Amino acid sequence: MTASRAPAEPTVRQFEAAVERVDGHEIVLEDTYFYAESGGQPADRGTLAGIVVDDVQERDGEVVHVLAEEPTDVVTGDSVAGVIDDHFRTYCMRAHTASHVLYGAARRVCDGLGYAGFDISPEKVRVDLTAEEPLDDDDLVELERLANRAVWDSLSVRWETMSATEARAIEGIAFNDRTEEGAMAEGEGATGEGATGEGTTDEGVRVVTVEGWDVAACGGTHVENTAEIGTIETLDRSNPGKGVTRVEFAVGPTAIDRDAAVHAAALNAAKVVNSDIDGLVSSIDRLREENERLEAELQEATAARLTSRLREFETTDVDGARVAVGTVDGVDPNDLREPAETVVGDGGDAPADALVAVGPGPAPFVVVAADPEASADIEAGAVVDAVTDEFGGGGGGGPTFAQGGGLDADPEGIVDWLRERE
Repeated sequence: MTASRAPAEPTVRQFEAAVERVDGHEIVLEDTYFYAESGGQPADRGTLAGIVVDDVQERDGEVVHVLAEEPTDVVTGDSVAGVIDDHFRTYCMRAHTASHVLYGAARRVCDGLGYAGFDISPEKVRVDLTAEEPLDDDDLVELERLANRAVWDSLSVRWETMSATEARAIEGIAFNDRTEEGAMAEGEGATGEGATGEGTTDEGVRVVTVEGWDVAACGGTHVENTAEIGTIETLDRSNPGKGVTRVEFAVGPTAIDRDAAVHAAALNAAKVVNSDIDGLVSSIDRLREENERLEAELQEATAARLTSRLREFETTDVDGARVAVGTVDGVDPNDLREPAETVVGDGGDAPADALVAVGPGPAPFVVVAADPEASADIEAGAVVDAVTDEFGGGGGGGPTFAQGGGLDADPEGIVDWLRERE
């Protein structure tokens, strides 16, 4: 059985090791510093015997190096050189430790916190959390603030292997064999926050501790101090499943570029509202209030204009009822409800028992309002049904208000048809 030495000695980038087995494009070494994909951390990149390593996987207790081409000159017993991609390994170390720092921040923000996994991609990292309440934007900002404070505080990071019994005794430890399988010896389970507790043995659990901040079972590679992580920039949050909040963040160049983009956007927004960044929030609140006031005034003016327009409709007799019929432009069907009900509800001043307004194409709509106190027997829903039976489309409603849409006719043609139903 071979195991990667990467988690224990993550700073090693070059090594030599004897070949234990060669099978086509695959090589198994007696010893290796390549990290095998596990627990959300991708496999290391690099070269082995001068050939690009496409993948590294652990299978049946062996670390299998999958090469880009078959190593024709390598046989069992040969000593080969391994070179690990320094840039990618360093990124993964920083990103993985950053995920622990972010989880530690979440401990301080969320109630009933649980861990549901994580994943490192070349551009960003995701951490899945469970909590009593979903995280909102304010929580996301606080996670970022706390995580970067932990980076600034230069907290030491250490890792050690202990028995499962010892690990369980650590207060607040989080480990889960479904998401951190690399932390367990083969056949082990897990206990603690977010874990099942089934099949746990005392063969060994690898525990990673961020001093005074977070402790978790983990089989990944890590930096030795949080200061090595650099900027942590939260990118987004989502809910991929019931009770799960996914937080996406970045470290390294992506985080730096995102931070610069956010800063530039804030400066531009401040310039637009004639403010500085410190006064941006209050300026936006003031503009929002002004916008809401103007929208309310616009809606009131629009309703008054529509009411005036509807009162100008010519009336006609339809099945013994006085019906005001006409066309409208530049409005949404929902904008017409209040004005139409106002017109037919004017009591003795109402121009008609019901009102029918036909909107513009290419798929005209119809809105019908009927006076519930009118002596004539006319229902808004019945009028819409008659119109859609004749001109297609669909719709519906009740006795006093109904609407339909998708009509296959010219608005004036629909009005003429209604007026001919005397």
